[in-house]
Parts: sequence; structure tokens; C-alpha cells
Amino acid sequence: MRRSNSLLGLIGLVLLLFAGVAAVFTRARSGVDILYIFVNGLFGLFAVIAYLSAGLENLRGMVSERSTKYGINALFVSAVFLAVVGLLNYISTRHPHRFDLTEQGVFSLSPQSVSVVKNLQEELQIQAFVEGGVSPELRDLLSNYQYNSPKIKFELIDPDRQPEVAEKYHVTAYNTVRFEYGKESTTISKPTEEAITNAIIKVSRSIRKTVCFVEGHGEPDVDDAQNAHALSSVKEALGNENCEVKKVLLASVDKVPDDCSVVAVAGPQKPYLESELNALGTYLDGGGRVLMMLPPRTGNEFQPLLSKWGVKLGNDVVVDQVVRLFQGPALGLAPLVNTYATHEITRDFKQRTVFPMTRSVHADAAGKKGLQVTELVKTSPQSWGETDLDALFQRSEASLDANVDTKGPVPIAVVTNADLKQMGTGKEGTARLAVYGSVEFASNREVDGTYYNRDLVLNTVDWLAGQADLLSIRPRSVRASRVQFTADQGTVIFYLSVLLIPEILLIVGIAVWWRRE
Repeated sequence: MRRSNSLLGLIGLVLLLFAGVAAVFTRARSGVDILYIFVNGLFGLFAVIAYLSAGLENLRGMVSERSTKYGINALFVSAVFLAVVGLLNYISTRHPHRFDLTEQGVFSLSPQSVSVVKNLQEELQIQAFVEGGVSPELRDLLSNYQYNSPKIKFELIDPDRQPEVAEKYHVTAYNTVRFEYGKESTTISKPTEEAITNAIIKVSRSIRKTVCFVEGHGEPDVDDAQNAHALSSVKEALGNENCEVKKVLLASVDKVPDDCSVVAVAGPQKPYLESELNALGTYLDGGGRVLMMLPPRTGNEFQPLLSKWGVKLGNDVVVDQVVRLFQGPALGLAPLVNTYATHEITRDFKQRTVFPMTRSVHADAAGKKGLQVTELVKTSPQSWGETDLDALFQRSEASLDANVDTKGPVPIAVVTNADLKQMGTGKEGTARLAVYGSVEFASNREVDGTYYNRDLVLNTVDWLAGQADLLSIRPRSVRASRVQFTADQGTVIFYLSVLLIPEILLIVGIAVWWRRE
């Protein structure tokens, strides 16, 4: 047998090998697949037969040659390698696990989305009505939800091919996604992660919380979407988390309404009446949940009430001067904050928030039983609590006076968890209070802005309302762009990366090796 026949035999085996690989992965779905498998199989089979026909009597001698042993050894190692790859692929299919190596985790769900789906008690059915029944981006997004919870089932439906299904659920537009959880159902028309998570919260929450904003004292309006200083963005965000927001005129009632899950005192410009303070005090004594946002120079009438719950308001304005390039130091009345206490509200918080025009708020629970008081948010070490308010507001001057000012870090938010029985009230249960030294941080401008004020506000309300699974960072509307290939582009990439280039490299490698031997 000529020595070159051995090379022909090895190349024939390579061609047959790649014909088999193509058959397994492509399953001969297209004409290109069939052509590739046929050509490789035909020429591979021809080469092997030609090699064998050269004479079986020389086969034993050829096998005993050192070069043939090396060739067989290389084929054996290649076969083992392919077997290991196949085994790993099988294991990964049975036990999938995803790795998102991007810095911001842009291909993963937000912590809040994961927390929401992991707490599902029943099966959640999702039906996405998309054009042609195909939407790779939406399928990937819904697959992420399904990956985090086995209780989620979804399907993509072409409303043109299944009009009876679309008509049954009154679907009239593409990209409509329907959610069904128990007896509850809802639909959305813009299936972003934020919209999907909010829809899941909406159908899976049997009890709807009510947040009552006290009005009548010049507070920012929760219904005004045009004013950057109003609070309509907070109302909208709470509504997306299945919370009802309503206004309460506390001066016209003798107590806080029973349906209020949380009462919000947001930036009053005029003092509260004694009857209103008594109503809030009675509400807290009964296990109520109150959120107070009290900016500088307002709300001092609350101090006796707050003192009982371990909170002390500072009569100052927090200044955190920043140096602007070529412009020198700015006055700094909007401190940027990234220092948070270890607490349920800030458990996953690593992002910055901004607090325009804030006062200091301190923990003051020494000697008071039953109170767990936490200074939740602090400004930077370079900041201070400026007490010379006349100089600050009339002459725009601020400087640290170590004798009277509070040196940074300055606490600007305090939360209290109170055990009523340990406090000696004779009642069971807990009361919760959250006090912020600013109301501007919850305004439309800041909640919709660059920083994470929205998450901090919602986490605080959720903690007050006892919705622990919603305490997290929420999905952001801006996600990284992805490259979407067409089917033809995917086929070309598959053939080049998996079949043609590896096949050519392997044949060339065998030929070079053969020549050197």
C-alpha cells in the first residue's frame, strides 16, 4: 500500500466525522444542510473505501507503523474530546445555569424581578401575542423569568394564525402580553422588564395596600405631573406595585382612616393642628405605619411626637460642597449619598441617591425600650449640618463651625421599628416610622432622574407596608443593546464556526503532520 493511502483514509474519517456532526446539530432541516452532509459523507466514504481497497494484506503492516499509531492516537484523543463536549452539553441541557459577566448585569433580571417571581405561590401563565409568533427578544426576556421560577409558563402566539385565542382574550394589537394567575389576569402592551414585573405584582397580590398622603398644609400635589417639585411620579410608581394612593384631609376626621396601610406626611408648609398630631400619635400607638418627609424650617411641631419614637430633627441644612472644574467649590445643598445602614430597605443598595435641601435627622432612642432605631442614610464625611440658616438663605454663605454645626457624615433619614408590648403600651404588634429630612428627594424631578431615589422611596413604603419581597433594586428601563441575527446570518455563522473552519483546519493539520512524519 502506498503511504499516501493512509492520509487518504484519515481525511476520509474526518469528512465522515463532520458529516455526522452536521447531521446531529442541523438535522438536515435545509437544502444547505443536506448538501453539506451529502458531500462530506460521499467523499469521506469514497476515501475510506479507497484506502481499504488498497490491500488488506498491507493493513497490518501499515497499522504497525509509528505514523499510523500516532494517527490513531490523535483520532482517539479527538473522539474522547468530542465525547466530553457532548457529555457536558447534555449535562448543561439537563441542569442549565446562566452566567452574566457584564458589569451591570444587563442580561439578567433585576433583584426585584427575581424576588417577585421566586415568591409566586401558584402557576403563572403568560401569553405573548406577537407578529408571526416570533420575537427573539421577548422570548429571551420571558425565558429569564422562567429560569428564575418553575411556576412560570409562557408561550408566543401568532394572533393571525390563532385568531380565536386573540378574540377570546380581546387582544387587538401585536406585542400584547397577557398574565393569568389564579383568578386574576391583566394585560400589557409594552413588554419591558419593568412592565412585566409590575404586571406580575399586580396579579399575584391579593391584598391591595393603600398609601394615604395627608393634605391641607401646602404639601406637594401627588396628582400634578407637570410640576417638577410635585409627587405624581411616586404615586405612579406605587400604583405599578399594586398600591392605591389617596389623599386624606386629616383635619376633617377624628382619626386616621382604617384603610390606610401607610400614612405619608410629605413636606407640609403650614403647621399641623393639635388634633392632627393626636390622630397620628394614636395611629402609631395602634401599630400604624408612617412616612414623614420634613424639609428644613418646617415640621418642628412633630418633634414631641417623634421624640417618643426615638427620632430627633436637626434645625439645620446639610451642606456638602463639591468642587467644579474651573469653577471652584459650589454651595452644595443637594448632597449625593452612597452611605447606607445595614437594613432591609437598603439591603441591595450600592447606588447613589441625591437629597436636595435636606436637614439632619438623628436617632434618639437612649433609654427607650422596644425601639429599634436606625440612621438609614448618611452624607459624606466632608459634609456638615449648617445651623446659621440666615447666612445660608439670605447671603448664600456657608462654612463649618465646629462649635455649633454637625460634622459629617450627617444622618438624614431614620427608621424606627417599635415593639408595642416592650414599649409598655399593653398592645401586641409593631409600629413603624420612617423620617427623611427632605421632601425634594421624592419629587418628580428626582424620582424620574438619574439617581436611585425612586428605589429608595418605594423600598421605604414597602418596608412600612410589610411587603418584604419588593424591597430591592427595580428594573431599569434602559438596557444594553443586543445584536439580532437573521436565520441566514445564523446559519452562516454556525457553518463557519462549527463546521467549515474546524474541518479545514483539522485536514490541513493532519496533512502537515503527515508531511513532517
